[in-house]
Amino acid sequence: MERVRRNMRVPITRRLVWPQVFYCIVVLVPVTILYLVIRIIPIIQTIWMSFHKWDLVRPLHPFIGLDNYVKLFNDRLFLDALRNTTVFAIVSVIVTLAIALMIALMLEKSMKWKIDAVYKMLFFLPVVPTLVPVSVVWKWIYDPTYGLLNYLVGIFGIKPQGWLINPKLALWSIILMSVWKGIGYYMILFLVGLKEISLELYEAASIDGAGTLQRIRYVTLPLLRPIILFNLVIATMTAYNVFALVYVMTMGEQGAPANPVRVIVFDMYENGFRYLKMGYASAEATILLIIVSILTFLEFRSVRSR
Repeated sequence: MERVRRNMRVPITRRLVWPQVFYCIVVLVPVTILYLVIRIIPIIQTIWMSFHKWDLVRPLHPFIGLDNYVKLFNDRLFLDALRNTTVFAIVSVIVTLAIALMIALMLEKSMKWKIDAVYKMLFFLPVVPTLVPVSVVWKWIYDPTYGLLNYLVGIFGIKPQGWLINPKLALWSIILMSVWKGIGYYMILFLVGLKEISLELYEAASIDGAGTLQRIRYVTLPLLRPIILFNLVIATMTAYNVFALVYVMTMGEQGAPANPVRVIVFDMYENGFRYLKMGYASAEATILLIIVSILTFLEFRSVRSR
C-alpha cells in the first residue's frame, strides 16, 4: 500500500512543479537575454576596446595593452575630471541623504497626514522633471546679470557672483542644484522604510528612558539600514555618472572657463565622440566601472557589518 502511495505522489508532484518551472523559464529568459544585450555585452566590449587603439576614423584597431590606462593617469584633464567627480559624489551624496533623512523623520513623526501629503508633494516635485529642463532653469537662476540668486543675495548686501563662471564657485553651484533635485526621491524611500518600523519599538524605548536622539540612533537607524544601503548605492552610482547637468549648465558663455567642473563622463564624451578616440574613452569607462564597483562593495560591507 505504501508503494502505491509513493507512485501516486510522483506524477502529482511533477504536474505541479514543471508548469511552474516552465513559467519561470518563459518569463526570465527574454529578460535575461535583453539584459545581456544591453548591459553585459556592452560592458565586455568596452573593456575589450580599452586595450586597443580604437579610433573611429581608422579601420585597424591594434592591441596596445595598458597604454591607454598609462596615458590616462598622465592626463591632466582626466585627473581633474576624476577629482571633480569624486568631490561632487562625496559632497552631494552625504548632503542629499542627510537632508532627505531629516525631512523624512520630521514628516513621519510630527505632522498630520493632510499636511504631510502636501509637504511630500512639494519635496518630490523637483524629482519629476528631467535633468535637462531643470538644468536650463538653474542656469538662468545662476545668471550673473539677471539671475534670481544674485537678486536674493543682493538683499543681504552681497555682491553679484558669477556662479557658473567663477572656477571656485562653479562646482559647488552644480552640487547645490543636484542636492535640491535629489532630496525628494530619497526622502520618499526613507519614508517607506520608516513606515515599516513598529510603533511598539519606539514605545518600549521611551519606557526605558530613551530620548528622541537615542530612539533615532538605537531604533530607527538600525532598522532603516536596508533603505540606507539602497539609497547610498543608488546615490553613489548616480553621482559618479553625472553628465547632463554639467554639460547643460557649463556650456556656452555662462560656463566656467578652463575645466573646473569637468567630470569623468564629460571627458569620456569628448574623447569618444569629439576626438573619436573610442579606445581611450573605453579605458575611462572601465576605470569608472572599477571605482563604482569598489565603492558599492565597501558600502555593502560597511553598512551590513554594523
